Amino acid sequence: MKRFAPTLVLTIALGLLVPVSVWAADPPSAADLEAELVCPVCETTLDQSNAPVAERMKVFIRERIAAGDTEQEIKDALVAEFGSGVLATPGKRGFGLLAWLIPLAAIAVGALAVGLLVRGWTRRGVPADDDPAPLDAGLERRLDEELARFDG
Repeated sequence: MKRFAPTLVLTIALGLLVPVSVWAADPPSAADLEAELVCPVCETTLDQSNAPVAERMKVFIRERIAAGDTEQEIKDALVAEFGSGVLATPGKRGFGLLAWLIPLAAIAVGALAVGLLVRGWTRRGVPADDDPAPLDAGLERRLDEELARFDG
């Protein structure tokens, strides 16, 4: 066990020498952020908007990326200035959570309804009685006359 101690110490020392930037996340993409944020004037995503406020927001995003801000920091700054309506996707808390849960619940209810319908259709079989009920005498006579007309 004592033979491995210098190797362990050397491994830990080399690990500490690795720059932290190796583990850092890639900087956010301006194009990705512009697709995830909405112009407060025309209510389209920034990548589709040419409104003056959208252009200023695009410049702000590029400046913050150059300054080293993360995607979340940029979004937080824009939400602080323009409100939560600037986010293209609803929040995952509070009322915004309903926007995520209602479609999932509707899909689940629809799948359950289809499953129950299919189950009902497959369980509904041919009646066990293969011998139909006898016809009324007058109806049977009329049927025989009609069939005789077609045969003749």
